[in-house]
Amino acid sequence: MKAKKKRQDDFQKVKLKVGKKKPRADNATNTTFRTRGICLPEQLKRDTSGPTTHRQLGINELLSQLHHYSANVKHSALLGLKELLSLSPSLLEQHLSRLLSEVAAVLTDKDGNVRVAATRVLRFVAQSVPAERVAPFFPLLSAHLSCAMTHIEPGIQEDAMNVLDIFLEHYPSLLASRPAVLLTNFLELISHRQSSGGPRKAQDARGRTWTLSVHPDRSMTSQQWRLSVLLRLGHFLQAVVEERPTEEGDLSVRTEGVFGSSGKGRLTPLNLNWEELICKKIDVKLYENSGAKPTPHSTFKLRPEVDPGGVGSEGLDSAETVQSFAGTLVPLLLEVWVEACAGDCTWNTTEGAYLLTPDAMSVMFQVLSILQLLRKLPTQRENLDALDAWFRKEYLGDFKQHFMKNFPYGLRDTPKHKKKVDLKRSKQTVALPAPTVEPLALNITLCQVMVSLSQKQGPGHEADGDWLSPLRAFVRDTLGNGVKLSYRQLHMLLGTVWKMVLTQRSRAVTEELLAAVYIYYKQKNLLLQTRSLLLSFYSKLYLQEQGHAHIARSKVLCQWLASLPVQLSQLGHRNPALSAQLIVSIQAAASRGNKDLLNSLQTYACRLYDPQDGVVVLLPAESQQQMVQLLYFLPRIPQLLLANLSGCCSAGRISAGLAASLIRILHFRSSLSGWSAGSQEAALQDVDYISFLFSTLTGFSSEHLSALQEDETALLPSPLSPLCLYQTPLEQFTHHWDIVEEVCHCLETIGSKSQSFDILQNGIFRYLMKLEVVPDSMAAGLLRAVSRLLDLSTLPVEQVLRFLSQCCLSLLVLLVFLQQHAPMETNHKREAIWSSCVTALSSIPRLLRIVLQSMHVGDLSAEELPQFGQILSMLLQHTPLHNQLLANAVLLQELIQNLTRYSRGAPREQWLTDLLYCYSITVAHGSSAHRGSMTLRDMY
Repeated sequence: MKAKKKRQDDFQKVKLKVGKKKPRADNATNTTFRTRGICLPEQLKRDTSGPTTHRQLGINELLSQLHHYSANVKHSALLGLKELLSLSPSLLEQHLSRLLSEVAAVLTDKDGNVRVAATRVLRFVAQSVPAERVAPFFPLLSAHLSCAMTHIEPGIQEDAMNVLDIFLEHYPSLLASRPAVLLTNFLELISHRQSSGGPRKAQDARGRTWTLSVHPDRSMTSQQWRLSVLLRLGHFLQAVVEERPTEEGDLSVRTEGVFGSSGKGRLTPLNLNWEELICKKIDVKLYENSGAKPTPHSTFKLRPEVDPGGVGSEGLDSAETVQSFAGTLVPLLLEVWVEACAGDCTWNTTEGAYLLTPDAMSVMFQVLSILQLLRKLPTQRENLDALDAWFRKEYLGDFKQHFMKNFPYGLRDTPKHKKKVDLKRSKQTVALPAPTVEPLALNITLCQVMVSLSQKQGPGHEADGDWLSPLRAFVRDTLGNGVKLSYRQLHMLLGTVWKMVLTQRSRAVTEELLAAVYIYYKQKNLLLQTRSLLLSFYSKLYLQEQGHAHIARSKVLCQWLASLPVQLSQLGHRNPALSAQLIVSIQAAASRGNKDLLNSLQTYACRLYDPQDGVVVLLPAESQQQMVQLLYFLPRIPQLLLANLSGCCSAGRISAGLAASLIRILHFRSSLSGWSAGSQEAALQDVDYISFLFSTLTGFSSEHLSALQEDETALLPSPLSPLCLYQTPLEQFTHHWDIVEEVCHCLETIGSKSQSFDILQNGIFRYLMKLEVVPDSMAAGLLRAVSRLLDLSTLPVEQVLRFLSQCCLSLLVLLVFLQQHAPMETNHKREAIWSSCVTALSSIPRLLRIVLQSMHVGDLSAEELPQFGQILSMLLQHTPLHNQLLANAVLLQELIQNLTRYSRGAPREQWLTDLLYCYSITVAHGSSAHRGSMTLRDMY
């Protein structure tokens, strides 16, 4: 009983009584505590050291949020980054390294919205930052891009294509510098390796280990995905081709600048000054191997290629590397095309087999474009030839079977049915590239790809006429029927014609193709770029004439060459670039003695060398020089053409140096030069050549001289200045003075000096002595020429001698006038005038005496007396004239006495004092020195 009672005590029930307070439980919580808030202001303080978004977040906080586990946080951080960079672009320079690394890391995020936002941020950065700033960080970007392209998730691969588009648009050179990894990634996007274990029935006879892959989880069809990948692959290969230097050689394979080379990719030397480089006055960027990849002719490699289907580490420079990659890619391209055309219902019918759907046409165009770019990857000519031979050996049969079976292709009209629009599907397909390919572009590309596989016809080579005939017919019809072509399409067609002409070696084929090109060439309203391309094509094809008998003396080429001079005369200066290209073509044919061109050039020579509106005076200096050089090849230079050339030299429309070159060329073409080139006959007669020299020496045409006789601006004659002198502008005077030197040199070399002087004297007597107004440049030139040509055994006739004395005295008066009114501006002109007068007075017998005799002091006015005294002082101060002045001492003494007598009324001026001093010095020197022989005194 005691034990039972004790157990009840352990679990005794608490009895509650009415009206009593309920006892507290043992585990009750005491809620009678108080709370107080703790404020930590440093933690709540925002970063105000830099710009922030509308959510008050700085760039450091936004970049740190990209590591958050939540996709929404990362998405909002990327949106905030784009907002912040738009408001403060300076943050790009400060945080570019961290920004690129953090944003590129989320390109493989599992959330699609995050990847799209990251792509938009990268696009904004690419639009704002140049390639040279991104170059140090591009290996990291390329690595993240490769991870995204080879990711197992199809959505990440599709978004990686958008990132690739950004890099291809803004950084093609950086992307092209890393071709090895990316090309392998392209292969893995559309194919996969076959398993090496087990039976090898999947591998074909050529040992191919890659096959097309199908991913059912993609948001698009397999054909659309492959088309999008091939489109990006084509753009990438194009970037690789454009970024590497090229060699001149095969004109049919380069993309841009084929027939008119633009110079891109060539290395230009740069002269550096070490002092300027140290002081940071110039900015020089240094690149390995001067910006180009070295091309040693060696087969040594650092390590063998591990991947037989990929690209080696050395890049795509050698033919072996390109063959290794093409051996994997080309079979895949053929499989892509076979699958694309297999679903076309009209392919199985014979009537409409050449009609393709837009999708199939786009696939075929991308396949052909990639094949075309593969051929352009080697940088050396020998590698290119080896690659072409390899393509022909491996794939010519496949290309003829799959591409040439239904050539040329057309577009099949497909009826459009109204379907229920799937919004989700439409949003996904908007981002896909949808290139619209015209049948003409497809057929032209196919022509270029197939013609590149043709080989030179000859003994031991297989004939390609069976499959080249439809290509040749298409090219002929396209060019001959006036089809509207873009510059790129015409460029590709001309490359195809070039290859056909050089490989077929048939005169009939050559004439057929060149005739079609000439029909297109004769079209009106062609663009400058198109016209230049056609000119370059014909010019460079003409240069191949010597090594190819089927091109030599082509009727179409001769017809084109004969049309060049008339085109140049009609074009004129309206398009200097095109005119320069025409001149280069004319010069090349003229140097080879093409009769058709020379005859046409002879016909239009007077229009081309017109001194007023001819091409030779309207084009830039470089083209003017080439036009002058063409005179060497003209068969004949008639009198009318010589008159135009003389006007070109005198008018100042061409430089003095070029005018001197023109005179020398005409001198060599004349029989008087004593120089002959083989059996070449003299192009101009001796009388015409002498007339040209005399007209050029005067510097003015007969019409211009006749007009000057009525000019009222000339200096009127006076007792001191017997001639009316027309003051030519300083520039014209300087130009004419340089030409006079060259004319005098030619006159000195055409025979004996006495004969040249007689010719010049007769010209002065017949044409110039009757002039009342004489240009000062002509007067100075005549004195210069006579003093150089005159021999002491020959004396000028009295009439010519008096005309020369009038020119000399009038020029001396002009010299004093210029010295008083414009001493600085006319320094060169005054030196030339003084040199011509002094040389003539010292070398021409009796000229000084006649000049002194023509000075009548009594007829001079008070204003002319100082000028006369200054002229005598200048002559007395010139030492080479002392002997001639002493020979005429009596006449000189009489002039000074008369001058002193007429100036006695007023106080003696400074000019008279200077004159008397110079006279006394001269007389004292003459009395103490040897006076010379009586023969010399009698002569002067």
